[in-house]
Amino acid sequence: MSHLPLPLPEGAVCALIGAPGSGKSTFAARFPSTWRLNLDTYRALATDDEADQTATPVAAQIQNLLLDARLSRNLRVVVDSTNLHAHVRAGLLARARYWQRPAVAVLFDVPLDTVLTRNSTRRRVVDPHVVTDLHQTLPTTEQLRDEGFETVYAISEAALDF
Repeated sequence: MSHLPLPLPEGAVCALIGAPGSGKSTFAARFPSTWRLNLDTYRALATDDEADQTATPVAAQIQNLLLDARLSRNLRVVVDSTNLHAHVRAGLLARARYWQRPAVAVLFDVPLDTVLTRNSTRRRVVDPHVVTDLHQTLPTTEQLRDEGFETVYAISEAALDF
């Protein structure tokens, strides 16, 4: 699978971590579509509106069902959501541990100005205050390793030209 943007071990859970507009979905699109899980997609399927945050609980249930289905078969998974909250990452790590699969984090450590500019040109613009608040919760690579991610890749502004 040398055409992939990153080497992912068989059966790995790969969490993309970053603020809206940091390039996660553009990056995720380089992986096979069957590998990608995205809460926006499941919110849209449940409500016809990917921005409807009231659908997040059901979207998370769908994501977890698909995550378990893939991990039980030792298939790779790329979780394309902000994954900025520690409890969300802890849930992904718990599933990886349960299925005895490797956990990989891809941290989109992109400057706030770049993220805000990119967000402003997206099809669905997230409120800039929300983006700023989320950007401030960005973990460090050391934090991610301490949480239990076996491999951590950091993507900076310089690497955004995928």
